[in-house]
Amino acid sequence: MSLVTETTAVADAPSPPLPSRSAGSGAAAPEDRVTVIGPKSPWAIFDLREVWQYRDLLLALAERDTKLRYRQTALGPIWVLLQPLIASGVFAVVFGKIAKLSSGSIPYFLFAYVGALGWNAFQVTLNRSSGSLVSNAHLVAKVYFPRLILPLSTLLTALIDLGVSLGLLAILLLVNHIPFGTGLLLIPVWLLLFMTLGLGVGLITGSLMVTYRDIGQIQGVLIQFGQYATPVGFSVAQILERTSQKFAILFTINPLTYLIEGLRWSVFGNLSGGAPSPAGVAYAAAMSVLILFFGMALFGREERRFADVI
Repeated sequence: MSLVTETTAVADAPSPPLPSRSAGSGAAAPEDRVTVIGPKSPWAIFDLREVWQYRDLLLALAERDTKLRYRQTALGPIWVLLQPLIASGVFAVVFGKIAKLSSGSIPYFLFAYVGALGWNAFQVTLNRSSGSLVSNAHLVAKVYFPRLILPLSTLLTALIDLGVSLGLLAILLLVNHIPFGTGLLLIPVWLLLFMTLGLGVGLITGSLMVTYRDIGQIQGVLIQFGQYATPVGFSVAQILERTSQKFAILFTINPLTYLIEGLRWSVFGNLSGGAPSPAGVAYAAAMSVLILFFGMALFGREERRFADVI
């Protein structure tokens, strides 16, 4: 009986008070730290504060991708230089030598190189951001973090490639005695629009690719077609002189057309045929922002399903 009585007394005894925050301490008491986990709104993706909190992970993923990209290649980072050079050489032969298109007083190789520079800014951003979720499926399925970190981390590696290509552009301008004009200051603006458009399309295709992997195959075909529906290795005015006017719609609705023309004007000035249409530039900028907005909205809506279906 005495044992039962003692046990009852212990059970009825009041619990000791929880430690409270001391007057001179700034540390929060354990009861003040409450974490509430619930479903996120699709519009929460536009609040980038959580992405900023995971900035260390963003930088770590970007560093990992940069190191792994050329680790098992014979030429390593030299491919960053060879890719635009090879593309420019092909365009110079096809359009400059075979098709006999003129680039005015600008060497055709350099004319095509600037177009390839803008196209690569778009294409590299699109390809890497769209495949970032599938290539990191093990992280998406097991660890929580803002999924937007993955496509954003690819932008840093793309910027490194662009920096190398811009350095080579400066050398080519010096070798070909092309004067440096004030329009060069607008190059970052054009490249930002290229990458904005590429990221927007990449978020759309990347969100769909988690469920439908054949989106990647379709994307590759469309990119090849889009390269020739964009004035990368030629000027729009010259190509329309040799083809039917019904093809003009392909270049008119393509925002990349105005971005490449603007980039060429910034590099060559009036040697490239004059400044691009202000209305065309405004259209290209608006489309880039709208596509990015739509891509982020779709990404936010599909984000809650990524871990289940990837």
